[in-house]
Amino acid sequence: MTAISPVTGTAAGGDSVTITGSGFTDATAVDFGDVSAVITGNSGTEITATSPPGSGTVDVTVVTPSGTSATSAADQFTYVG
Repeated sequence: MTAISPVTGTAAGGDSVTITGSGFTDATAVDFGDVSAVITGNSGTEITATSPPGSGTVDVTVVTPSGTSATSAADQFTYVG
């Protein structure tokens, strides 16, 4: 994963978040911290997901048959409000 956009969203969830990277073709899940999000689109290099409800700052990870993406500063999403 190389980036997410936007990097902030509402605590209630429901925000459309774009995740950019590679190797996403067979992605089975996107997690915001420990909570799974709904994947609404996947081009293999870009995933669109709907943020679940949450609080604070969490790592967004992509799960594929090869494993879970590594965490970094580039994948952090902050809930506001």
